[in-house]
Order: sequence, then C-alpha cells, then structure tokens
Amino acid sequence: MNALDYLLKPIRAERLLAALRKASASAPSREALAAAANQPRKHLSVHERGKIHLVAVAEVLYLRAELKYVTIRTAAREFLVEESLTRLEEEFGEAFLRVHRNCLVARTAIEGFERNAQESESGWAAVIRGTGERISVSRRQQHVVKAFR
Repeated sequence: MNALDYLLKPIRAERLLAALRKASASAPSREALAAAANQPRKHLSVHERGKIHLVAVAEVLYLRAELKYVTIRTAAREFLVEESLTRLEEEFGEAFLRVHRNCLVARTAIEGFERNAQESESGWAAVIRGTGERISVSRRQQHVVKAFR
C-alpha cells in the first residue's frame, strides 16, 4: 500500500499538518514524474476473471490483433487485452517488428525466417524462438526479412 502515515479519529489539525508535510517531502518531483511518463511500460496489465495479471514486455513473444482484442503470447500462455495494435507499436516499436498488419513480433523472439512450405502460403514466415511457431510475413512486410538484424 506504501502508506506514509495514518491518522486516527478524532483528527487534530497539527497531526494532519504533520502527515501532509511528511507526504509532500517524500513525493516524487515533477521532473521525475515527467521522465517516467515518457518511458514505455515495462509490464502490460491484463484483466482476467476479476484479477489483474502483469505481463512483462520482455516476456512477450508476439502481439496479434484479432477483432477488437490483441492476443499477447508468452512462452507460458496467451492473454487478451483491449488495446490497439497500433498503439502498442507506437509505444514498443523499438522492441517489436511488424511482420503483418495484424502481428508484431518481439525482435528477441525471432529465431530466424524461412520460406513457407505450404503451397497456399507464399513468401516468408518468422520462426519464434523456443516454440517453433511460424508467423507468416505479409507481402507488404517482406522487406523486414532482408533488413532484419
């Protein structure tokens, strides 16, 4: 809870002032708050069955848009969030690579690229490290295969 102080009833003015001074002395500066506001989040919060799960962005393998939800895939499981893929790309663009209009893959999760073996799908697929999953790279995003480092 990070409580700094507590007051008991009946509240006396001098005791309230002492608690307020204590709170203002330990409050973060405006500069620190502004710097923190400009940094990307380190966790995504997922609401699920009355609970909130914090999913570390570093653990995310890929983000896939499906209707009005985005599926967050980690090595352990999948989560659903109601955030737009575009908004997530704006915030975490350095850590993720767009391989399809509906999918962002974590750069650290890409094991490599390989040609799609299926006749129905031409082009490339991103191979996800540790899972062996393959995510198709759209024709529009084929250039990422050549530019990926």
